[in-house]
Amino acid sequence: MTPAFPRQRAAIGERHPVDEMLPAARLIGLGAQNVLVMYANAVAVPMIVGAALHLSRAQLAILITCDLFVCGLTTILQAAGWWRLGIRLPIIMGVTAVAISPLAAIAAMPGMGAPGLFGSVIAAGLVALCMAPFVRHFLGFFPPVVTGSIITMIGVSLLRIGVNWAGGGADAPDFGAPAHLGLAAFVLGVTLLILRLGRGLIANSAVMIGLAAGYMLSIMLGQVDLSGVGQQPWVAVVQPFYFGAPTFHLIPIATMVVVMTIVFIEATGMFLALGSMTGREVGPDDITRGLLADATATIIGGVFNTFPFVSYSQNIGLVGVTGIVSRWVCVTAGVIMIWLGLLPKLAYIVASVPKAALGGASFLLFGMVAASGIRMLASVDYAASRANSLIVAISIGFGLIPICAPQFFQAMPASLHPVFNDGIILTSFAALLMNAAFNDLRPTKRFGEQG
Repeated sequence: MTPAFPRQRAAIGERHPVDEMLPAARLIGLGAQNVLVMYANAVAVPMIVGAALHLSRAQLAILITCDLFVCGLTTILQAAGWWRLGIRLPIIMGVTAVAISPLAAIAAMPGMGAPGLFGSVIAAGLVALCMAPFVRHFLGFFPPVVTGSIITMIGVSLLRIGVNWAGGGADAPDFGAPAHLGLAAFVLGVTLLILRLGRGLIANSAVMIGLAAGYMLSIMLGQVDLSGVGQQPWVAVVQPFYFGAPTFHLIPIATMVVVMTIVFIEATGMFLALGSMTGREVGPDDITRGLLADATATIIGGVFNTFPFVSYSQNIGLVGVTGIVSRWVCVTAGVIMIWLGLLPKLAYIVASVPKAALGGASFLLFGMVAASGIRMLASVDYAASRANSLIVAISIGFGLIPICAPQFFQAMPASLHPVFNDGIILTSFAALLMNAAFNDLRPTKRFGEQG
C-alpha cells in the first residue's frame, strides 16, 4: 500500500512524499517515535565495548553521549543530504551491531586501548570512503551464502557476550547467581510479552520497555547505585578524541575494513528495500551517495569516540508500519538525538543499568543478528550447487573454533592471535575463499541483482 501512493503522486508532478515537509508537531512526534525504536540498539554498542575497555561508569556515560550525538549528526547527513553525501531517504543512522564482537576483540588486545580502537574505526572509514564508488562492481564476491554465513557467526559471537551479561558479567564474583539470572529472565519475559501483545509503536519499542521494566525492578531490589548522578553536569558538549589521540595498527584496521564491507552490503540491501517502500527509484548513484555517507559517518564516529555506522533496519520497518515516508521525520529524529547526546545525566543513568538486565535484552538483540544471517542463508539455492552447503559448513565451522576451543591456535605467532582468535574473521576468510574456489564469481553483475 505504501509504495503505490508515492508513485501516484510522483506521476502527476507533485512533490514526492519523501520530500514532503510535515507540520512541526507531527515531525516532532514522529521523530521521537523513531528515536524510541532505535534507542536500545544505539546504546547497547557503547555499553558492550565500554565494558571491554574496562571504562568507569562516568566514562561509559561519555561513550553513550558521543554515540547519540553522532547518531543524530549522521542521520541528518544521510536523510537531508549534503553535497554528494546522503541518499536523501527516511533513514536513521546508528552504530552497527556487526562491529560489536570485532571491537571487543580489538579492545582486548594488549596495549591497544581506546586510542587504538578509535584509530582503527577512523582508518576503516577512510578506506570505506575510497571503496564506496566501486562497491556495486564487487557485489558478486558477496552472495547471500557468504554474507549470511558471516552475519550468522557475528550473531553467535555476540550471544556469548549476552550470556555472560545475563550471568552478571564475566568478571562478577557472584556470576550466575539466581538474582542475576532472574533479572535477565524478567527482562526477556517482559520484552517477549510486549512483542506478543503490543502493536505499532509499543511493539517496536519492546526492547526498551523490557529494559526499563528490568531497571525499575533492580532499583526496587537495591541493585542500582545512582550516587554519581549528582556529580554529572546537566549539559556538556561532546569532545573529539576524548580518550586521547588515535593510534593505528594493521590488524585492527583490517578487521574494521571487513566490518565496513559487511556494512556496505547490508546498507545496499536496505537502500533498495526502502526505495521500493517509498516509491522512489534507487539507482547506482543513489547507493554511492548513501555508502559515502555511511563511510563519512564512521570517520566522524571515530573522531567523536564512537563506532562504525549503518542505516538501522528497525526504523526502515517503522516506515512500513506507519506509512510515513517523509525524510524530514528522520532529520527531526536526528536533531532529537543530538539534544540527547548533550545530556550527561541521562547517559549516566543508562550506564547504570545492571549487566544482567542487558543480558536479558541481548538474547533478543543479538539473536536477531544471527536470525538475519539465517534468513540470508535460507534464500540460498542449495539444490543448484552442492558447493553452497560446503561453504556454510566450512565457514561456520572455522568460525566456531575460537569459541569451542580458545587455545586451538595458541602455537601460532602472537602477532597473528587477533586473527586466529576471532571467529568472525575466520568465517569471513573461509566463506570468501570457499566461494571463490567452488562457485562462479560475477563481480560485475548488474546492479541490484540478487546473488
